[in-house]
Amino acid sequence: MIDARISRRAALAGIGMTAAWAASPARALMQAATRTAVPAFVEPLLARMTIEEKAGQLSLMAAAWGGGNAAAMNPPSSSNFDKQLEDGVAGRLTGVFNGNGVRMADRMQRAVMERSRLKIPLIFGADVIHGHRTVFPMPVGEAATFEPDIAERTARIAAFEAAGAGIDWTFAPMVDVARDQRWGRSAEGAGEDVMLNALFAAARTRGFQGKDLSSNESMMACPKHFVAYGAAQAGLDYNTVDLSERTLREVYFPPFQAAYDAGAMSTMSSFNEISGIPSTGNAWLLTQVLRDEFGFTGIVVSDYTSDEEMIAHGYAADGRDAARIAILAGVDLSMQSNLYYLHLPALVQQGLVPMDIVDRSVRRILTVKSMLGLFDDPFRRIDIKRETTRSRLPKNLAYAREVSRKSIVMLENKGDLLPLPKSGRIALIGPFAGSKEDCNGPQCVYADHNDAISLAAGVRAAVGSRATVTVTEGTNVEVALPGGIEAAVAAANAADVVVLALGEGTGMAGEAQSRTDIRLPEPQQALAEAVAATGKPIVVILKNGRAMALHGAVRDARAILVTWFLGSETGSAMADILFGDHSPEGRLPISFPFESGQQPYHYDRKATGRPAEPAEQRPSYRTYWREGPNAALWPFGHGLTYGRVEYSSLKLPETMAWGNGIEVTATVTNRGKRACVELVQLYIRDRVASVTRPVRQLKKFEKVALRPGQSRTVRFTLSREDLLFVGVENKWTVEPGDFDLWIAPSAQDEGVKGEFRLVQA
Repeated sequence: MIDARISRRAALAGIGMTAAWAASPARALMQAATRTAVPAFVEPLLARMTIEEKAGQLSLMAAAWGGGNAAAMNPPSSSNFDKQLEDGVAGRLTGVFNGNGVRMADRMQRAVMERSRLKIPLIFGADVIHGHRTVFPMPVGEAATFEPDIAERTARIAAFEAAGAGIDWTFAPMVDVARDQRWGRSAEGAGEDVMLNALFAAARTRGFQGKDLSSNESMMACPKHFVAYGAAQAGLDYNTVDLSERTLREVYFPPFQAAYDAGAMSTMSSFNEISGIPSTGNAWLLTQVLRDEFGFTGIVVSDYTSDEEMIAHGYAADGRDAARIAILAGVDLSMQSNLYYLHLPALVQQGLVPMDIVDRSVRRILTVKSMLGLFDDPFRRIDIKRETTRSRLPKNLAYAREVSRKSIVMLENKGDLLPLPKSGRIALIGPFAGSKEDCNGPQCVYADHNDAISLAAGVRAAVGSRATVTVTEGTNVEVALPGGIEAAVAAANAADVVVLALGEGTGMAGEAQSRTDIRLPEPQQALAEAVAATGKPIVVILKNGRAMALHGAVRDARAILVTWFLGSETGSAMADILFGDHSPEGRLPISFPFESGQQPYHYDRKATGRPAEPAEQRPSYRTYWREGPNAALWPFGHGLTYGRVEYSSLKLPETMAWGNGIEVTATVTNRGKRACVELVQLYIRDRVASVTRPVRQLKKFEKVALRPGQSRTVRFTLSREDLLFVGVENKWTVEPGDFDLWIAPSAQDEGVKGEFRLVQA
C-alpha cells in the first residue's frame, strides 16, 4: 500500500490503551465468553478418556517422516514412521510437526480415524515462518516495508499453501523484540521497536488464521516465544534473561498482547529463564499474566524440549519433576520431550498433579482442534490433489517480488550512482552473486532453494542483451577461495561498475547462530578491499538476517543496499531496484551500529545522567565509547529513495488537553528528479516523568508517494493514550508535562522539531 495511514486503533494494538485494557478483568471475561466456548461434545469425550489417553493428547512430537529441511532443524526422536503411526492409533500423541506433506498426514489421520479407540483427530504443525513453497523475505526484512498489511497478506498466502499441504498450525509469528544483533533469531522478528513489532504481530496472526480458523485455507498461529527470548544476555541463544517487570510490560509483552487480541489461539513458552525462573515453569508468567491479565484462552505449547531443559537449568530434578512443574505452571502441550506421556499418569496417581489440571489442558487442546474444524472433518486440509495446485502460483510469486523490493533498504547512494543503466559492463562479484542457496534464508522447512531466482538471473533478465554481465564468486562465505580475489580483481578491472554481493549465508542467521562479531567474515572483507582498490564504482548488496557493523571498503562504498534474505524472487526484486524500475522505499527496523561492541543497541534508549554530547566535542566523563559515538551509523527508520525529500512547516499546538487529541502537520517535498515513496515518522520524548523515558519513541508513521517537485502535508493525530508508559507501580499511566516531538525520516534525524505540553484540567 502507498499512502496508507496507520490508524490510531492499529497503532495502539500493542501499546497505550490496549495495554491498559489488556490488564482489565472485564477484557478477560469478555474473551473467555466469546472466543473459546467449549464444544458440547468435549466433556463427554473427556469423561471417556483414560489418563494415558489424556497424557497423549498433551504430547506433540516431531514427524518421523519429516519434510525438507525439517530433520536438520528439529531432529525427530525416531525415524520409524510405522511406530509413530501406531503411537497415534494408540492415543500416545496429539499430533506431529514438520512432516512430509499431505501423503504423510493422510496416512496418519486415516489410521487414527479408522483404528483408534476414541477417533480424536491428529493435529499437524509446522515451522512456516516466512512462506511455505512461495518464500517471502525473512520477517525482519518484511518489517522494513513498514506496512503491516503486507505481512497479513504474505501470512495469508503462506496459510493458503501450507493448509493445502495438510498443515493445521504454524509456529509463527515470532514476536520477540530484538535489541541485540548478535542474536541470530533477530531475523525472525520485526526488529527493535515495540510498536512496529506489535503491528506486525497482529497482522501476521490475522493473516495465518484468516476470518475463519476452520477454513481449509487457514491455519492456527502461535506467537512465540513467551517471553523476552530476544533479551538473552550477550545475544547468546537460549541464554539467561534478567529484566525488570516494568521492562517486560513495556517492551516485551505488547507484541504478544497484540497477537492475542488479533485472535491467536496458541502460544509457545520460551527456552530462556527470566530472573531465575525458566519460562516453561513460570506460573506467574503463564497463568497470572497470560491467563488472568491478558485473558488468553488458547493453548500453551512448550518450545522444543523446553520442559525437559529445566533439568539443565537446575530448576527441575529430573524428567518427572520437569513434567510436574510445567503442567502446574500452565504449559498445556509438551513438544518433543514426551515427558507428559511418560510421567503425567503416575504424577496424577500419586496426587502430585490434580486431574483437574490435566483435564483443563486436554479441554483446551480438544477445543482448538474443534475450532480448526478437525472434529467436523479430520481431512479438512488433507487433499493430495490440492497440495500441488496451491504451490507457487504466478500471482503469489508476483506478490513475493513486490514485497521483496519493498523490503530493500538503500543506506547510501553517493553521487547518485544508483540506479544503474541497463547497459555497459557489469561485474557481479561475491559469494552471493550467482548462488541460489542463500536466497531463501534460514527457517525454511519446505522450500527448494533451486526454485529461487539468483542475483545473476535477475540482473540478466533485466538487462537482456544491452549489457555484458560477468559473475565471479571471489570467495566463499566464510572461507577464502584459492585464486578468488585475483579473479575478482580482473573482473572488476574489465567492468564499468561492480555489484558486490556480500553478507551472511543462511547458516549464519537464525536459531543457534549467535555471533560475537557482527562484521563481515574476513574473507569477504578482504575481497571488498581488493575490489575497491581497482577504483571502479561499487554497489554493495548486503545479504543479512541482522544489523551488521560495516567497515572499510564496504562501509565506504558509493551505494549500499540492505536486502536481507528475500526469498523466491530475490534476484528479480534486486534488479528492480538496481536499475530504477522501482525506487527503494524500505526503512531499517533495526539500527546498524558503528561497531559490534555497541550491542545491545536500540534507538529508544535512555539518556543516562551524563548523556553524550555531539561527537566532535568528545568531553570526558560522558556516555560514549572511546572508539565511537553513542549513536547508530544508520539508525532505525533510515532509508534513502531515488527522490530527495525535505521536511518543513511543522504545525504543532502548544498544549494538549487531558481529554483531547492534537493534530500535528508537516510538509514533505520531493526536490529530486524521480518519484519516490517517503516514510514520514513521528517521534516523541517525555522530558520529565516519574520513570525515566527514552530519548525518542516512534508513535506514528505514514508512507507518502511524491512525484518530482511535489509537496504534501502529512497529518497525524496524537492523543493522551499515545503518551502512556509503565509507571512506578508497573501499571500503564500518563502524566502531565512537556514533550518534544519530531517529524523526521529516521530516529536520529532532526527533521522538523517542536514541543507541546500535556495539561490536566
